[in-house]
Amino acid sequence: MGCSVMGTIMNYFASLPGAVAQGMIWGIMAIGVYITYKILDIADLSVDGSICTGAAVCAAMMTMGYSLAVSMIVAFVSGLLAGLLTGLFHTFMGIPAILAGILTQLILWSVNLKIMGLALDKASAANLPLSSRNFDTLVSMLEMNRSLLVLALFILVIVGVLYWFFGTEYGSALRATGANLTMSRAQGINTGLAKIIGLMLSNGIVALSGALLAQYQGNADINMGKGAIVIGLAAVIIGEALFGWFAKTNFALKLTTVLLGGIVYFIVYSTVIYMGLESNYLKLLSAVVVAIFLAIPYWKKQYFSGAAHAEKKAQKAAEKKAKKEETENA
Repeated sequence: MGCSVMGTIMNYFASLPGAVAQGMIWGIMAIGVYITYKILDIADLSVDGSICTGAAVCAAMMTMGYSLAVSMIVAFVSGLLAGLLTGLFHTFMGIPAILAGILTQLILWSVNLKIMGLALDKASAANLPLSSRNFDTLVSMLEMNRSLLVLALFILVIVGVLYWFFGTEYGSALRATGANLTMSRAQGINTGLAKIIGLMLSNGIVALSGALLAQYQGNADINMGKGAIVIGLAAVIIGEALFGWFAKTNFALKLTTVLLGGIVYFIVYSTVIYMGLESNYLKLLSAVVVAIFLAIPYWKKQYFSGAAHAEKKAQKAAEKKAKKEETENA
C-alpha cells in the first residue's frame, strides 16, 4: 500500500514538467485572448478555430516537405488571416463581435479539414501526425528539457515584442480603442481598423501557439481547439487574480501573469487527474474554475471593499431615518 502511494506521488511529480510545458504553450494562446478580451474589450470566439488552423497549417507544410521555420511563419500568417476575417465580419459587415467569431470558427472547421487532407492527398482529414521521430520539431513531449527552454525563449520574444508594440503610437491607439471607443473616435483614431489589427494580432499569436502544440503533442487534430477560449479565459483570469498584485502598472508583467495563469491551470488540471476525476468532468471543472475566478472581483467589490461597507452603512442609516420619520408622523 505504501509503495503504491509513493509510486503515485512520484508519477505525479514526474508529470509536472509536462503540465508546465502545456501551460506555457496555452499561455501563449492566452496572450492572444488577453489582447481581445482585456485590451480591445471584445469577446472573440474564433480562437477555437484559429488554434487548430495554426496546427493544421504547420503540420501540413512540414508533411509536404517545407522547413520548420517556413511552416511556423505560414501558420502565424494563417492566424492573421483568420483574425482579418473576423474583423471584416465585425467592422465592415456590422456583425456583433461574438457572432463574427462564431462564423469564423465555423468556416475554419471546414478549412482545417481541407488543409490536413491536402497533406495526405485526401479530400479532408481530421488528424495529421507530426512525430518528432520523423520531423525536426522545436518542442516535443519526448524532449522535455529542450522543450521548456525553447518555450521560455519564445515567451520572452513574444512578451518583448508586444511590450514594444503596445508602447508605440499605434499600440496606444489600440489600447485607447478598447478603453473608450467614443473618445478614441473623437481623437481621430480609426477604431474599425484598430479592431481589425487587434483581432489579426490576437489570432496570429493563437495560431502560433497551435503550431507549437501540434509539434509538442505529435499531431494536429480537428478537435484540438474545442474549449480553447475557456482555457484562454481561465489563464487570463487566474493569472490576474493570483498574480495581478505585482503587475498593476507594467504591461510586460501583465502578460507574464497570463502565462503564469496558464501554467497554474494545467498544474491544477494534472493534479485533478491524479486525484482520480473522470476525464468526462474536466470541461465541467474548467467552466467552474473560470466562473469562480470571474466572480472573485465582483465578490470583493460587493462584499469586502470599503466602498461596499460604506454603502451598506448608508443604506442602514437611511432605513433608520425613514422609520424614525414614520414614528414621528404617527
